[in-house]
Amino acid sequence: MCGIVGAIAERNVAPLLLESLKKLEYRGYDSAGLATIEQNTLTVKKDQGKINEVDEKVDLHNLKGNIGLAHTRWSTCGSVTKENAHPHQDCTKKIAIVHNGIIENHEELRKQLQHHEFTSETDTEVIAHLIEENNQGNLVQAVSKTLKQLEGSYALGIIEAANPHQLIAARKESPLIIGIGENENFIASDAPAILNQTKNVIYLENEEIAVLTKDEVEIFDLEGNKKEKEIQTIEWDAEKAEKQGYEHFMLKEIHEQSASIAETLNQDIEHTLDLKDIKRIIIVACGTSWHAGLVGEFMIEELAKIPVEVEYASEFRYRDPIIENNTLIIPISQSGETADTLAALKEAKEKGAKILSIVNVQGSSIERESDAVLYTKAGPEIGVASTKAFTAQLTVLYLLTLHLGKVKNTLPASQIQNRIRDLRKLPLQIEQAIEESQHIKKLATLFYEKNHALYLGRGINYPIALEGALKLKEVSYIHAEGYPAAEMKHGPIALIDEQMPIVVIATKDDRTYKKVISNIEEVTARGGVVIAIATQGDTEIAKKVDHVIYIPENSYILTPLLATIPLQLFAYYIATLRKHDPDKPKNLAKSVTVE
Repeated sequence: MCGIVGAIAERNVAPLLLESLKKLEYRGYDSAGLATIEQNTLTVKKDQGKINEVDEKVDLHNLKGNIGLAHTRWSTCGSVTKENAHPHQDCTKKIAIVHNGIIENHEELRKQLQHHEFTSETDTEVIAHLIEENNQGNLVQAVSKTLKQLEGSYALGIIEAANPHQLIAARKESPLIIGIGENENFIASDAPAILNQTKNVIYLENEEIAVLTKDEVEIFDLEGNKKEKEIQTIEWDAEKAEKQGYEHFMLKEIHEQSASIAETLNQDIEHTLDLKDIKRIIIVACGTSWHAGLVGEFMIEELAKIPVEVEYASEFRYRDPIIENNTLIIPISQSGETADTLAALKEAKEKGAKILSIVNVQGSSIERESDAVLYTKAGPEIGVASTKAFTAQLTVLYLLTLHLGKVKNTLPASQIQNRIRDLRKLPLQIEQAIEESQHIKKLATLFYEKNHALYLGRGINYPIALEGALKLKEVSYIHAEGYPAAEMKHGPIALIDEQMPIVVIATKDDRTYKKVISNIEEVTARGGVVIAIATQGDTEIAKKVDHVIYIPENSYILTPLLATIPLQLFAYYIATLRKHDPDKPKNLAKSVTVE
């Protein structure tokens, strides 16, 4: 969950490494560092803090050299200290490495390396000393031998003072791409880091080693066999990874949802997989993607009439799941690198399931392991708390539902066309929902000092209550819980008083609206302060609650895409009023690439 970037070029690389590293800060931001080589001298500068803070302390931008590595860390092994920051070095201070992942046997390896001088608590430093131990004058061979001794996951960048014209990279289970430039080449843990330099990339596979010079890139397996790799082009626009005048990426990405949904709608999913014989679906995901899966369960079961289970990917493979014939597994992941989701996918694949993944990043590990992929066309999402990727996931799930309804003959053609027409309304309606921003900001000023909140929803909007509570927790650090509204009486109602804001998704429909109104009355009878997410034109609800945020009317099954917008904005404004950076919530990282 750390950010890695490296470069070898004809120019001084420190400024571009620093610029690129800032584009990866969403992957980790408790410490940062750079290493460069100039005239066969290796220099490492690092410290705890965010990248700009570290730069101010140790002048990262003033490092010299045409080859270098940079790292921004999210602590998983070892506390947040200067010593634990990357890059790490060997005893001779001639080798520097950066690492994303977890080395599971690092304690055992440390014991074998007791004659080496360790300066940190990290698992990563073990790798540097192993390379030193294995180095007989050929760095590539030393790295290859070292990798065979490691258990766990890694994305690595390695440089050596004695080899200032060679940068080595390797990966296993953690993402790493190679950027191909003109008289310069790059490594990065994620595409936004290098979009300003190149869009031509090579995706490293597990247990591959890349050897970069400024003029060429060679790929080898761990046995030293050379491999031919295809150069691919990233479709993302570098400008989309910039703030473009918004105060935060989170706000920018909330505003981009109209465009990202429109872009996601413009894809053909007819030729993904033969799904006619599918009799059961299991969705595996984590966090926000898991909430999307819960909405997908409602959609698919109601319209396509296929039974669906939604599993936490982190728990899926630890209970020996039963995968029958004609079972479809749908992993959902923004990054396509989520370690738990990838592990669940592999478990299901070994048991013979078909895999249809939903991801936002082309070339990702989950994509490459899948039988077929549906893309969320959200573009780069930099804010740690997912916004536009979530609504794009819901859009893809609805498109998939309509496709399943067609192949299963549960939806007539006329109904599919009507539902597509409803979908096409969404981009404009998202913009209309965002127009409530100032009203939502004013509401945030009334509640930002609260310490607890409850979110309630029913039916297909229950997962949106979960998602709204998660957003508030992630970016404002307010304790919030999401519940099915009817479950409130089975415990949470004991917490309700005048200090407990209750956010209720109370959009009009023929199924749950009257029940939700009853739940609201139960809350207000106990002094709870209610904020309702309601359908435009519903004036009656304003008489029953303290505050109302209106969203446009669409079909019941599409209300989650509209109801989530005000909840994202509410979380954002509360976070900023509490003086928190919503783009970089404490203790969180964008892509969870370790289990």
